[in-house]
Amino acid sequence: MKILLAGYNVDTEVLADLKKTSRPRQDVTPETLSAAYARISRDPRPIDALRKIAREEVEKTRKSNSTIIFKMGHHSIAEHAVFNFDILGVSRLALEEIEKFRLCAYTEKSQRYQTLEDNFLVPDEIRRTKYEGRFVKTIKLQNTCYRTLIGEGIEAEDARYITSLATQGQVGQTINARNLEFLFRRFASHPLAEVREIGRKMYELVAPIAPSIILFTEANDFDQKTYSELRTLSRFHINTMIRDPAKAGSVERGTLNVGKEIELVDYTIGADNKLIAALMHTSTHQPYRECLKKAKGMKINQKKELIKTCFKHAEFYDRPLREFEFVDLTYDMVVSAACFGQLKRHRMATLTTQPYNPALGVTIPPAIKKSKAAKEFNRVIKETNMVYAEIARQDPLAAQYILTNAHCRRALMKVNARELYHMSRLREDQHAQWDIRNLTAAMTGRARAVMPLAMLFVGGKDRYQEIKNESSSA
Repeated sequence: MKILLAGYNVDTEVLADLKKTSRPRQDVTPETLSAAYARISRDPRPIDALRKIAREEVEKTRKSNSTIIFKMGHHSIAEHAVFNFDILGVSRLALEEIEKFRLCAYTEKSQRYQTLEDNFLVPDEIRRTKYEGRFVKTIKLQNTCYRTLIGEGIEAEDARYITSLATQGQVGQTINARNLEFLFRRFASHPLAEVREIGRKMYELVAPIAPSIILFTEANDFDQKTYSELRTLSRFHINTMIRDPAKAGSVERGTLNVGKEIELVDYTIGADNKLIAALMHTSTHQPYRECLKKAKGMKINQKKELIKTCFKHAEFYDRPLREFEFVDLTYDMVVSAACFGQLKRHRMATLTTQPYNPALGVTIPPAIKKSKAAKEFNRVIKETNMVYAEIARQDPLAAQYILTNAHCRRALMKVNARELYHMSRLREDQHAQWDIRNLTAAMTGRARAVMPLAMLFVGGKDRYQEIKNESSSA
């Protein structure tokens, strides 16, 4: 056996220092790794020898990469090149776009644990228009309310509900070249100028370093037009179903109760039996249909025994077995921007959203409801809604910048049982933020009702041993 460390991420300032003290060289690029690994399937030489060749012949390496990706369609080689980005001074709204990309890693400045300052972004769509003055005035009003709440002893995690989506934040991102190319293409086609600018600046940083593995970066009709055309068609069909189109989506809501704002709209029918069948399929030599037939005929105690065995040796940090992924649940939910900021981190789920919509109401933290500043909070929300409506007549997407962490959007989320367990362990824990904790508890509660065996051990990690003891003795 021979195992070598081929490379690892290094801070660019360290690389710059190394370049200064070494001979001139062209091989300081992740392209050499991609090219070497691309040759493994057809070249009999050892991998470390292929890497040496790639480092010695960078121009040939780049041509090889381009040929393999462009002509042969093997984009997967670009996944061997990894980049880290410090992304600072971007809006909370833009951070949602950055963190949509599933196969990446992110660590974001927390609005829960850090006291926010007055730094916010005035988007290009609003800058130097008749709306700029009211936009800035309203955000300053929100920030003043934030400081008032902090001054009254409200925790930052609750006070932030009055701050806008224009508030600047920062995130550290780790992303491979294949996903980075996808990001460039998607951002180049994005309707918001800030998002397009983020894509341009990131591209300028990596294009000189790895030109051969990031190829398709231009805006395209697929990303620019598909959702727009779907909206036109969908609204036509929806409005033909409603006698008064003006009433579509115009229901006003007050403070939201998350228990009433989440609906389990679809799930795997017979989920418990199908999970049992999947477990038996892995553990025997029988075809799935036979396993399912057997599962349907088993007694409840026999089924429980199989589920209990799945968790018998598991600790709170262990993931449920992969067979739990054969069971799905789909939720339609209304969530605050603050809650969505955490929900979006569950990238293995399928999550799609509607734009933020003041008609869905706001989520007000319980601590603020009880505070002397509750009236001021509501006054600022009312002013925010008025300015949003004004800007939205001109540009509904850019108008979202002025909305707050308390404002809501509708989301559709599909998870498998394994991912729901992961969410529950993390988000139902006593240390989790209350908004997402309430949402996750509502999700698992609805899941238990339709697949009680699959959800037998679900719950927060702080209660893991207690849940395990209760479920094992049941």
